[in-house]
Amino acid sequence: MQKILLTCCLTGSAILPAYAQNTTPEKPATKPATTAVKAKDAKDAVVPEVTVSAERPTNRIDRQVYDVKSDVSSTNGSAADALNNVPSVNVDPDGSITLRGSPNVQIMVDGKPSAMLQGDNRGPALQAMAADDIESIEVINNPGAQFGNEAGGGPILNLVMRRNRKPGGFTTVNGNAGTAGRYNSAVNGSYNEGAWGFQGSANVRHDGRNSVADVTRDRLDPLSGQFVHSSQQSVGRGLNDMAGLNGTVSYNLNQTDTLAGSASYNSRTNDQHSADHYINGATAMIPASDYQRTTVRTGDSKNFSWGGRYDHKGELPGETLKIDLRVSASENDNVSNYDNVYATPGMIDARANQHNEFSTRIIDFTGDYERPLWGGTAKAGYKVATNKNDFDTLYTDIDPVTGIARINNGRTNSYELDETVYALYGTYQMRLNERWGALAGLRTEYTDMDIHQITGGIEGKNSYINYIPSAYATYKVNDNANLRFAYARRIRRPNANDLNPYVTYRDEFNVSSGNPNLKPTKTDSFEVGYETKIGGLETNLRGYYRRDTDAIVDYRYFVAPNVLLTTKANGEGSHSSGLEFTVSGKLTPSLTLNTSGNLARSQQSFYDDSGLLVTRTANSLSGRVRLNYQYDPANQIQMALQMMGKTLSGQGYRSPNHTFNMSWRHNVTQQLSLVANVTDLFNTNKMETVINSATLRETSTRRFDGRVFYVGLSYRFGGSGTSNNENHEQGWGPRPGGPGGPGPGAGGPPPGA
Repeated sequence: MQKILLTCCLTGSAILPAYAQNTTPEKPATKPATTAVKAKDAKDAVVPEVTVSAERPTNRIDRQVYDVKSDVSSTNGSAADALNNVPSVNVDPDGSITLRGSPNVQIMVDGKPSAMLQGDNRGPALQAMAADDIESIEVINNPGAQFGNEAGGGPILNLVMRRNRKPGGFTTVNGNAGTAGRYNSAVNGSYNEGAWGFQGSANVRHDGRNSVADVTRDRLDPLSGQFVHSSQQSVGRGLNDMAGLNGTVSYNLNQTDTLAGSASYNSRTNDQHSADHYINGATAMIPASDYQRTTVRTGDSKNFSWGGRYDHKGELPGETLKIDLRVSASENDNVSNYDNVYATPGMIDARANQHNEFSTRIIDFTGDYERPLWGGTAKAGYKVATNKNDFDTLYTDIDPVTGIARINNGRTNSYELDETVYALYGTYQMRLNERWGALAGLRTEYTDMDIHQITGGIEGKNSYINYIPSAYATYKVNDNANLRFAYARRIRRPNANDLNPYVTYRDEFNVSSGNPNLKPTKTDSFEVGYETKIGGLETNLRGYYRRDTDAIVDYRYFVAPNVLLTTKANGEGSHSSGLEFTVSGKLTPSLTLNTSGNLARSQQSFYDDSGLLVTRTANSLSGRVRLNYQYDPANQIQMALQMMGKTLSGQGYRSPNHTFNMSWRHNVTQQLSLVANVTDLFNTNKMETVINSATLRETSTRRFDGRVFYVGLSYRFGGSGTSNNENHEQGWGPRPGGPGGPGPGAGGPPPGA
């Protein structure tokens, strides 16, 4: 494990940095740690220097921690790129995320939900966020009692943002240029003096992924009993402008109390030009058609957040009180102008306009209290959270001759969802003996939902209580190996889009709607892990099993001869299991290996459009290999291969895909570095979805201009802080702290309730 030396120069009192305050010892302390104080005699009230030596947080009893700062391309990558380097995580070019093949993933920032990472806005927001602002990524496959069930209720990917608490200041500036006019630039830095600390960053980005898509569809004509063929070819073009700004200020009131405040803002344009070519075969009632639709989309997204936190260190060793308030909001505005030009004789060209506005606002107020108790550590907390969602869609048909717009009531709707959650939790962890450690917890959540379908005049209300247990254990096999066990129950509440019953227009072939009768999905997950060290390599092997009850799945059926409706339904259930491994370390003094794999088996059961119970099973192998070669002290080369296996998706499945990336870093000086990288070098990345039901056979393939080059410079001012030029031993690999390392309580500050 790496050692960190934290030094604070203080006047009047000794103030531990917040990082050290939040570190829980592996074994409950029996007395306060001693501090060396240099003074002439005991009367001196001035403590000139306090030095604290602590170990960097590593894998903890309930999660794996991955260091992403050493990724060669971090200075010009996005948060989506950083997540795509984490084992068993896959981020497609649209920003959709899966973990171990499951799409039900929560994304948190410093342990808290954020409005900009909810629903359809999550993917674009991750692509706009700079990877250089992220310190590490925590993978929590079995979230414990201290975690809520927002935005999916499944496993959690927690983005731990970069924080520097060393005295003095530093600033890093980077600028990068890419192919097809892409560019990005960022500046981040910190300054710490006495009781005050400041941290901030700003970034701009002009980026995106153009795409082409082909959809072939054969649908059953109920009158003729024959399958009718249709096709859609699409081209999408458009790079978007993104900008972000965030800052944090902290103040140590005294030796035991700290106040901190933070704020952030980012914006993104949603501009795109696309063209779709539709060919529909004739049915018994409707003639064939052939036409071209062009779409010009404009709009923007604005996201902001602010918050405050109070930390108190009690008299007992490890006793802490944390009060945290976070407010975040996301506002999105899109305008799409459509033009249909028909090649079919006798059909009249058409124009239309669709204006979408949707917003999310989250208020999250939590408190956590932790103290030693009965030879272990007890923790309790509360949460009060509100989540308000508003959706407004106005669709108008425009007369191609007069230009008069008329509202299309079938494609216009207004909808609101208000959700309030009250939660209490408690956990207790202790070492049972020198080999065994355990952590158990229980969470109680009361959920209240109000649904307002304004257009249809529909009001709905629902409230329920859930009891959510979790348990973990570690066993020290020997000085070089640990066993870990985990169990957690979770719930996945339907999100706002899942519940909206109104039909939303997407394109000429496809519409979607939610289902207000959806029930939450209950998930029970089990995991056992073995971690050890073989030579210079850290290895982890984890077996897991997850079962969903009332699983929410996609359900598709035709609402018109050529129009397919995608909605949500509670399936009979699903389960998945698998083996996951990671290996990381130095093969030679100059060559570092990071590799991982996931051999998974998943099964889903649901009723198809014919009313029959259908069970689908998929076996898949996913993995990634990354090699870092330190050619000489000034040059580092990185190669990464990522492979995603087959995954189930409601009535269909996603086909496997793979990509290959390369990066090069050249240290011009100790402060200045040159970085060049290419993503999807062989242009192989694609998204292919296959559906095969009693009434529908469809294959949808979407390809991206994945081969993107970037080159840029990064310069660091000041001598403190973490530099991207540092040569990290483990890269993105897990920081297990060495076998026999941390058990219960190890690691830094856990997220709150």
